Amino acid sequence: METEPHILVVDDDREIRDLLARFLRKHGYRVDSAADGREMWRLLEAGRFDLIVLDLMLPGEDGLSLCRRIRSQEANAAAMPIIMLTAIGEEMDRIIGLEMGADDYLAKPFNPRELLARMRAVLRRGGSGARAPSETVGEDNLSFDGWRLNLTRRDLFAPDGNLVELTGGEFELLCALAGHPKRLLSREQLLDLTRGREAVPFDRAIDVQVSRLRGKIETDPKSPTIIKTVRGTGYIFTAEVERS
Repeated sequence: METEPHILVVDDDREIRDLLARFLRKHGYRVDSAADGREMWRLLEAGRFDLIVLDLMLPGEDGLSLCRRIRSQEANAAAMPIIMLTAIGEEMDRIIGLEMGADDYLAKPFNPRELLARMRAVLRRGGSGARAPSETVGEDNLSFDGWRLNLTRRDLFAPDGNLVELTGGEFELLCALAGHPKRLLSREQLLDLTRGREAVPFDRAIDVQVSRLRGKIETDPKSPTIIKTVRGTGYIFTAEVERS
């Protein structure tokens, strides 16, 4: 049985594709590559991948649109980790990428070792064996306001019993917040809880993730009652949390 993580690199620059494929295979990954969205979809339909490295600027459909479409798919594809490659200094592209559902971002040009570190961090957050980054280690479920978060299977169930798909970043953020209920957590604390030492100082990343998470668990995301903002400071998870 193949256990090496399977990576899909999507970039129209052949040199970058070949360099990353050689580098990642050297470090124990299986790698396929695509030059555009059409090739990406063909490969996604033919096999299962654990993570996508997706360039923003692609011929035809761009990376932001492809990321949004991946997140709109059902089951495994919707939760598949995505690392977006963006032009250096383009902060707005990074913000939009996170809003579209990317789990992390890396500015070009980059050191392949930095990408490797980001991939390892994202896979740890998204892997089935990953532990919640909070006081919830050892517990199987967190319940709040009718919601149930299974930490072992990384599943979130709505009050009506339906499964709600979460990206790896959304799951880690929910674990961090629900694992510290009634406590004010700054953006820096949330970055540390969700990304650890791989975190970079980019406050809007947390704001975007919170916005996406509110869209999934709040009755009215514009007037949130579960995840409240403390202006200029951070966020508080206000719901009562039960562990079982």
